[in-house]
Amino acid sequence: MYQVVLVRYGEIALKGQNRRLFEQALIANIRRGLEGLAPRQIRRVAGRVLVPLAGDWEEVEKRLAAVCGIVSFSPARVVPSEPEAIERAGLEEMAAVMAPGATFKVEARRADKTFPLTSPELSRRVGAFVLRRLPELRVDVHHPTHRLMIEVRPEGSYVYTRVCSGTGGLPVGVSGRGILLLSGGIDSPVAGYFAARRGVALLPLHFYSFPFTSERSKEKVIDLCRILARYAGEIDLYIAHFTRVQQAIVEQCPEELRITVMRRMMMRVATRLAEAVGALAIFTGESLGQVASQTMESLAVIGAVTDKPILRPLIGLDKAEIVEYARRIETYPISIRPYEDCCTLFVPAHPATRPRREKVEAAEARLPVETLVGECMERLEMVRVPPRWY
Repeated sequence: MYQVVLVRYGEIALKGQNRRLFEQALIANIRRGLEGLAPRQIRRVAGRVLVPLAGDWEEVEKRLAAVCGIVSFSPARVVPSEPEAIERAGLEEMAAVMAPGATFKVEARRADKTFPLTSPELSRRVGAFVLRRLPELRVDVHHPTHRLMIEVRPEGSYVYTRVCSGTGGLPVGVSGRGILLLSGGIDSPVAGYFAARRGVALLPLHFYSFPFTSERSKEKVIDLCRILARYAGEIDLYIAHFTRVQQAIVEQCPEELRITVMRRMMMRVATRLAEAVGALAIFTGESLGQVASQTMESLAVIGAVTDKPILRPLIGLDKAEIVEYARRIETYPISIRPYEDCCTLFVPAHPATRPRREKVEAAEARLPVETLVGECMERLEMVRVPPRWY
């Protein structure tokens, strides 16, 4: 019934001289997301991307909805730019979606100015044609049940009624690479999703403390990456062995500063990794005031050990909002699996909420910081994680 999917994008159209680069990145991401489902002859036509529809529409819909940079998309009939052909396609489209009590409105857009009818004239003509053959329908120009949409373009005309929402934002990769500090919790996967929507190619870094955390906790993080890969494409997950670092902190540092020192050590490892792989920033799932390490004082002391920008997409969201996003992107059921990550280990009863930098640095002076960071980098594992759709 449908021959193509008409893909729309938003802010990409405002990129001026760089617009073509953004469009090419979007097309590349669509090809990647639809691999095995659609022909590779995906092309751009005057503010749209045309995707030939040859596979299972439900699967195509699910995957297109996850491609960052797409605002909306529609499965469409393709007909010659002739009034009679457009009328017939409009009738078929309305007959397919019609239900008792249905109302409709025709919205035509004439991008091809050589077409003999103006947009209002074409809307009236197609609407009258449909009403004559489907008299049980009624017109409602303000709140219709269905909108019959027509786009007349030089290469042909597109007729459709469905408009599916996309992820929006920018195509992944156009904003560079970023290290994502990925725990097994609720927040950091959502931060990764927001980063991907702004065009960031994600390189998650997970800190693993075997035997205090189990193999199941590692598998949990891999499963989270499988979901994030729907939006970000195939992901290279880095796993840092952190047991020796945490043991040294517990043995040498004051209890109330353990979390602060641990987070500073994580930032040091993340910085080294960023330098090694060409990442431009570090992303975290921190939300201001949510826990002791996320007060402004704590964030300032923790961030002092790196010269990389630390970006916090969730900084102004509360927990309920973050949970809602986690449910929406389907990471929530994985995040609540009862397997501890290293951030939940050795947590003091009364952590410092306003740590002073000089006290933290004095506590760190007891640690072989460079040796510990170097060992983490030497033992770093990389796991390539493709998307999982089921």
